[in-house]
Amino acid sequence: MKIQLLNTTARHPAASAHTPPALRSIALALAPGEQVAVIGPSGAGKTTLLHLLGCALRPSAGQVLLDGSDPWMQPRAALQRLRRSLFIAPQLPPLPPRQRVVTAVLAGQLPAMGLWRSLRSLLYPVDIPAAESALAQFDLADKLFERVDRLSGGERQRVGLARALVADARLWLVDEPLSALDPARAQQAMRTLTQAAQARGATLVTSLHHVDMALAHFPRILGLRDGAVVFDLPTAQVTPERLHSLYAQHLDELHDPVHVSEPLGGAAPVVMHCR
Repeated sequence: MKIQLLNTTARHPAASAHTPPALRSIALALAPGEQVAVIGPSGAGKTTLLHLLGCALRPSAGQVLLDGSDPWMQPRAALQRLRRSLFIAPQLPPLPPRQRVVTAVLAGQLPAMGLWRSLRSLLYPVDIPAAESALAQFDLADKLFERVDRLSGGERQRVGLARALVADARLWLVDEPLSALDPARAQQAMRTLTQAAQARGATLVTSLHHVDMALAHFPRILGLRDGAVVFDLPTAQVTPERLHSLYAQHLDELHDPVHVSEPLGGAAPVVMHCR
């Protein structure tokens, strides 16, 4: 999916009229199938940007264009159809605790289903092999019929990511997918997401606190700070100096890098010494 933000400003839905906007005059263009990591200190506007791209938040100024059309200028039915082609993975996936894992994963297919098939799938999963295959890519196939409330936090997060692999979506928006994962699982999750998106030609935008993961797995890095774009660069041009500037006064948020055995493009990852 092609994305354009034209001098777009967005305010948090709960913000008052006197609160500064969460995003200010953002200009951005993504080609279909492109993969971008969004980094920046807490409060930079990363999650707001994903909500804006996912048509969950209407801009207060400027435009968001998806495949050349402004979703907010379309009839409600057309907007609903567009949303079915978008997949949003929040940092904490809303998984009902008594729900089976297979049902939670197949919820990724619900936007493309009709009403009756959706209801039937909630009671009797209609595509168990697809759910099992998606879970297997996150080493969770053995949890297929477990209840969600019996999973660890990291397992729940990976179940939420497995939904992307069964969804019929052209734009994947993934918010902080590694917060509950150990380094090995984090590497696996990033490889799975980026490879699956590439295989399907889906556009992937991921917000990450783990800067080393962003540099290792994404060809393009968008640096946000205080609601503005500080840099938008190929990974090879994201230097330690740029990162220090982006995280100035927030250097504690730059994690120590984990070992990366196969960095993107064979280049060595950027190593930060901030402590």
